[in-house]
Amino acid sequence: MQAAIYPGSFDPLTFGHLDIVMRAAKIFDHVTIATLHNREKRGRNLFTLEERLEIIIEATAHIPNVSVESFAGLTAEYARAKGVRVLVRGLRAVSDYEYELQVAHLNRNLNKNLETVFIMAATRYSYVSSTMAKEIATYGGDISKLVPPASLKAIKKKLETHQLQP
Repeated sequence: MQAAIYPGSFDPLTFGHLDIVMRAAKIFDHVTIATLHNREKRGRNLFTLEERLEIIIEATAHIPNVSVESFAGLTAEYARAKGVRVLVRGLRAVSDYEYELQVAHLNRNLNKNLETVFIMAATRYSYVSSTMAKEIATYGGDISKLVPPASLKAIKKKLETHQLQP
């Protein structure tokens, strides 16, 4: 069985992320969406790890060969522990490629059996990012075309409880 891991912070999951997951699920027998606690984004995450897991599980429930987990630490070590040799990463623009290429090389350096497969974002999602979705929502903009219903519901809840402010 060929399995893959799609790691990321997914704060929140967007339609761009979901598109990559659905396309990866057609290529691989199993895809694990692995959301991580990213120390670099400490204090900048809108959602807790538990909230992100709930959103992703709800948004991907219709994809039978996808599971959702969390992890801490190095992605390369997580993949080794899971016995998975492929990482999936989405690319929107050249700027993503430059960053993702460095990360792919570092992961390969840490785990010589690990390969990274890049999936180009669908054109309609090439401009979508979690950061932009959160910013638009903060100012009252409509993000229903940027995030799946599970993310939209969670963002609206944060807005209602004033946890999301400009």
